[in-house]
Amino acid sequence: MLTEETIRKGHPKIMTSSSSSSNSIIFSFVAFLLLVSSFSTTVVSEHTLKGSSQNLPANQTFRPKQELLKLKKIRSYLKKINKPAVKTIQSPDGDLIDCVLSHLQPAFDHPQLKGMKPLEPPKRPKGNDTMNEMAESLQLWTVSGELCPEGTVPIRRTTEKDILRTSSFRRFGRKIRRGVRHDTLSNDHEHAVAFVNGDQYYGAKASINVWTPRVTDQYEFSLSQLWVISGTFGNDLNTIEAGWQVSPELYGDNYPRFFTYWTTDAYQATGCYNLLCSGFVQTNNRIAMGAAISPRSNVNGRQFDIGIMIWKDPKHGHWWLEFGSGLLVGYWPDFLFSHLRKHASMIQFGGEIVNSRSMGYHTSTQMGSGHFADEGFGKASYFRNLQVVDWDNNLIPLSNLHLLADHPNCYDIRAGKNNVWGNYFYYGGPGRNSRCP
Repeated sequence: MLTEETIRKGHPKIMTSSSSSSNSIIFSFVAFLLLVSSFSTTVVSEHTLKGSSQNLPANQTFRPKQELLKLKKIRSYLKKINKPAVKTIQSPDGDLIDCVLSHLQPAFDHPQLKGMKPLEPPKRPKGNDTMNEMAESLQLWTVSGELCPEGTVPIRRTTEKDILRTSSFRRFGRKIRRGVRHDTLSNDHEHAVAFVNGDQYYGAKASINVWTPRVTDQYEFSLSQLWVISGTFGNDLNTIEAGWQVSPELYGDNYPRFFTYWTTDAYQATGCYNLLCSGFVQTNNRIAMGAAISPRSNVNGRQFDIGIMIWKDPKHGHWWLEFGSGLLVGYWPDFLFSHLRKHASMIQFGGEIVNSRSMGYHTSTQMGSGHFADEGFGKASYFRNLQVVDWDNNLIPLSNLHLLADHPNCYDIRAGKNNVWGNYFYYGGPGRNSRCP
């Protein structure tokens, strides 16, 4: 837990988002991200699948054969993605967490992983201060003290309702790419981010303040994460992403949830959220990707943050993920990627929301805590102790940190540095207000 005294130490110099507006490369990445939609379509309800056509809109025709075929495909997919469990844990939020034998997890459906076993833990970066795997509770499903047995991994069970909420069954668990948009001010993804580029990066680490931002439309989301990026901003973009997100469409509620994402072709055909496709190999029996984070921060109350580190194992070249106080979650095999097989060319930290303008004006979906950066500790959300991993597997402080808020009247960002938090920044905002109509 953090106190106001710790953040006040050092009287850091504050840097605002306007100080780096001339940095062109981040605009390229943000413009590219704006091509990627989360989800935006109507929900087909179970009632529609079962019921009559009496209540259908005039321009719709009920097609029972097509709907039954769709339901059959969904159930076949669920049978494939939901692996046999040796134990199932009911979470207080309604999630079912299946304890799946490690060698049966979705990753090992990948042709290049079939028959293989998870690797032993890698060498952590030098300078890492979270090497003790503490028995801490970071997710809601573990509050009872019940965990998955050794030799298994916890996987959030996917349901029919999860799939029926999404816009495309074929794209379930993936980001949806739209047509090319070059104007970052006219699309529906908005950001407040800090980034470094211009060097070779082999990982990144940060502690991210956890809140429960309000998301006002089912097809919008609010997330806070770090990105490990390589490639051009065309069809060969490689990213590894991890953080927390509130996504009513993906998860069916408004809890902040730990999530990951990866792609090697600019979100086209590869990659997915969490364990919803083969790729990421989980090695931990305490963390469930996609599960709700607990506890969470309160305005003027206790502050809670989660540590996230992603780094490239010098020995085997795979990208490993650490969560919390030294909990190794697993790894992305290097063969999944093209450019990231070597190193990253950009590291980015910050927040992102979707503004669908479903009511004809800017969304009230919040980023971070829903407060602007200048409101500071206890109100504004933060990232602290930002670091990158160099070629020799050392965690080092950032140099030449750049900032960007592409809609600063809606969501903004301010950064500083002191002896307690190292490089840090506050970010976020309420969305719609008098200056953000």
